Amino acid sequence: MPTAKTDPTEPAPPAYVPIRMTAWPTRRVPRWVIGAGAVLLAVAVAVGLSHRPTAGQRAADLRSFLHQLTADVESCSGGVRESLFVLRQIDSGASHDVPTAMRVAKTAAANCSPANNELLAALTAAQPPESLASYHLGNAVKALIDWAAPDAQRVAAGAAAVLANRGTPGEPKARATLRGALTKLDAQRGVVYAALRTAIKALDPTAAPPVLYG
Repeated sequence: MPTAKTDPTEPAPPAYVPIRMTAWPTRRVPRWVIGAGAVLLAVAVAVGLSHRPTAGQRAADLRSFLHQLTADVESCSGGVRESLFVLRQIDSGASHDVPTAMRVAKTAAANCSPANNELLAALTAAQPPESLASYHLGNAVKALIDWAAPDAQRVAAGAAAVLANRGTPGEPKARATLRGALTKLDAQRGVVYAALRTAIKALDPTAAPPVLYG
């Protein structure tokens, strides 16, 4: 059988390289890196603990927050008180100045609208301090906004309607509407105070929630 001839121009086959049967070596993390990571974690925990507010700081934050709520809703709440006061004065005969009483009640209704009252507009953006996050006081803010608008606004407007309808066939209906608005306002006041009660009881029982007339 003739021997195959090798073409001198054909390149030589590549050298044989055996397939690796073991895994590639892995680089181990130096011990000092692990130790440094543990130290950094401990420092982070210590810093977090050191910034945790004390009971006194949380109480101070609560008082500041309540002061802000009071200031924001005060003009609306005071307007409700004044509108009911002038209505009682007219009903009792202590005053006969119905036009002025109506003006007071209508102004009170306007002051309970965030669109007309910058303080109530600020209330819609109020945020409880982070130190009080566990008490979920955002619920109190929402409840207070609802107390003002539409509930307090309807009471003041209802007082104005009673004054406008005195001595007319529309007076009984106007008074019934006002009574219904007052009942709803009272219920919403309870919602506001309930949302604040836990934080006040836990942090500063002497702290006062906003005074909500009606």
